[in-house]
This record gives sequence, C-alpha cells and structure tokens, in this order.
Amino acid sequence: MLQVRDLHAYYGRSHIIQGVSLSIGEGEIVSLLGRNGVGRSTTIKAIMGLVQRDGSIVFKGREISRAKSFEIAGYGIGYVPENRDIFPTLTVRQNLLLGEKRKHGKPRWSIDDMLDLFPHLRERSDCLGGILSGGEKQMLTMCRTLMGDPDLIMVDEPTEGLAPRIVEQVRDLLLEMMRHGVSVLLVEQKLTIALKISNRVLVMGHGQIVFEGTPEELNRNSAVRTEWLEV
Repeated sequence: MLQVRDLHAYYGRSHIIQGVSLSIGEGEIVSLLGRNGVGRSTTIKAIMGLVQRDGSIVFKGREISRAKSFEIAGYGIGYVPENRDIFPTLTVRQNLLLGEKRKHGKPRWSIDDMLDLFPHLRERSDCLGGILSGGEKQMLTMCRTLMGDPDLIMVDEPTEGLAPRIVEQVRDLLLEMMRHGVSVLLVEQKLTIALKISNRVLVMGHGQIVFEGTPEELNRNSAVRTEWLEV
C-alpha cells in the first residue's frame, strides 16, 4: 500500500531523515520505534508533506512525493499528530463532522460508530472540545481522522501521558482499524504496546532505520534493544 524509498527530510539546514526506506501492507500495523529525537515523528510528517523532503513516496501505486498535504489526505492517508489538534470551541460531535470526507460508496465509519467505540465520548458529545481531558482529546483526534475514511492512518505517540485504562482503549481502537482493513503506521514510545499489536516493527536511530523485523525477532535481538531503545 505504501512504499517509501530513500526518504530525506530537513528542517532548514538540518538533515534529519537520512535515506529512510519502509513499506506498509494493506491492513497491517507497523510500529516505528526509537528514542526521542531520532526522527520518528519527522518521518511521518515528511510522508504527509509537512516538512521539506526528497525521495520517493508511493501510495496505492501513485507517486505522492510532490503532493501537498491536503492532496495526500484526499488520496486516503490520515494523520493523527502528537499534539492532539482539535477545535476547542466546537463540540465533540461537530469535531467529528469536520472529519467527514464526501466520496462515493459507504464509508467504513460513521459518527455513531465512533461514539459506540468510545461510550464516554457519547456522554460528552455536546461538550466543547476545549474542556475534554487529555485522554478524551486523544480519542476525539483519532476518531475525527477515521471519519475521513483513510486507507492508511499514521498515528504519532497516541498513548503519551494517558492513564492505563485510556491506553487500553487506544490499543483496542488501533486493532479495530486493522480489522476494518485500515493500515497503521504507529510512532509509539511504549514498547510493550507496540510489540503486542504490530505485525512488524522498525527501529530508528540517527535518522535511519537500523532494524526491521517482527516483534518476536526484536524481542530476541538484545543488542538492538540495548543500543537503540533502552534508556
């Protein structure tokens, strides 16, 4: 579904991503792991067209490396940023409505689907987004992105700072996406969650991919974990 080849990304003169190649298959969860500052978030921003970039990005057979961010979203890639961007003066329901993308055929998700997945959001559906807790904002951000019916969703640190109960709900939603045929590229700090739900894992270090394999293979590779993941 997604093939990235020799991707480079820059912030001004700083060369952050240095020749990253990766692929995501249909209905697959792939986690991008690594310590803070190694370029994981920049990688998905580059795919989304949010930073200066070079290289090849092919999505469903279409080269999108020169496309604008809104065009990439229109092609079927969703992006959930780490900062949980919502509209604070709009209600939960209005935020969800803004995520809808009109297209032919029945979408995978409706507002009721989102509210069924997270009953607490249903209770808060008429509340303004700005008064939600951090966990509720994370749920709302992910659900709003799903309302656009993406084929691939890139999620940046969805469990950071959340209570264990909310972390479990986020994990369940990611698995629900996979069951609906949505591919997921997940940037995640919590190794235990990533290893439980991922089909494959990628480890980044210094702007490059230093390991690719299954969760089981990473578990067996103590050298990679020690050098690139453990603090």
